[in-house]
Amino acid sequence: MSQFSSTEGKRTLKDFFPVPGDCYPVGRLDFDSEGLLILTNDAALNNRLLNPQFAHEREYWVQVEGAITPAAIRQLEAGVTIAVDGKPYRTRPAVAGIFEAPPPVPDRHPPIRYRAQIPTSWIRVVLREGKNRQVRKMTAKAGFPTLRLIRRRIERVDLEGLAPGEMKTMTQQQLYSLLFAERNQ
Repeated sequence: MSQFSSTEGKRTLKDFFPVPGDCYPVGRLDFDSEGLLILTNDAALNNRLLNPQFAHEREYWVQVEGAITPAAIRQLEAGVTIAVDGKPYRTRPAVAGIFEAPPPVPDRHPPIRYRAQIPTSWIRVVLREGKNRQVRKMTAKAGFPTLRLIRRRIERVDLEGLAPGEMKTMTQQQLYSLLFAERNQ
């Protein structure tokens, strides 16, 4: 679990990493998701990354069930209506695209379910908001349930060069320059 206190007897971050007691994860990944997680003791950073008014980019690589269609990608880009806290919520426009070949990702343990008769597709989704289980709800709404979800980057902080479970220590200045510098796009 991407937290330090255990619920339901599941292993947490403290079972894997020697992190100071005053650090906490900024944002969370659900139990079945993987990828980038920022750990910090900087309350201002926590607020800036979690406050919806700042709308920072989060990129996800998503393996979905089925051969995803261009129409489904357009639907994800335009926004879909999902349930948030039991109420309908229209997602903001997103950036989405289909990988021509599966991206270079490490094996997942345990592996996702495999069904020989049903193809899978890999897509890239970039959001500027973060509702609970949003990507999973969006792909399901478009007709292509998520099988594997990897948060690849937050703004310009990227998983590039990191192995699963590897941690990289950064100074506040390094982190802020990647998170809050003007986009060069």
